[in-house]
Amino acid sequence: MKEICDRTRDLGPFEPKPGDDQIVCRCEEVTQGEIRRAVHDGLFTIAEIRRYLRCGMGLCQGQTCSRLVKGIVARELGVSPDELEPASSRAPMRPIEMSVFAKEAERDER
Repeated sequence: MKEICDRTRDLGPFEPKPGDDQIVCRCEEVTQGEIRRAVHDGLFTIAEIRRYLRCGMGLCQGQTCSRLVKGIVARELGVSPDELEPASSRAPMRPIEMSVFAKEAERDER
């Protein structure tokens, strides 16, 4: 892990590749090229990529894209995906209207 986060490593300039326009994170509409560019800009951990591009922070909470993002980052860094820290994820959630909570509170008061 220490070598992966070595910010002095030169990955070379970012060079666009075919397929860079492919959407990897559907919830946040993040493309493969955006992830690759972020790695070349110095974001080497999944947590950094997640904070910067919001990959895995949408409705699915990374359930569909986290493996893909990890694979792309690992390829750009020239390491095995197993060498990267595990991506954190949460259970997918849905917004709930306040009226639902109010109805439950009324029911509990009875």
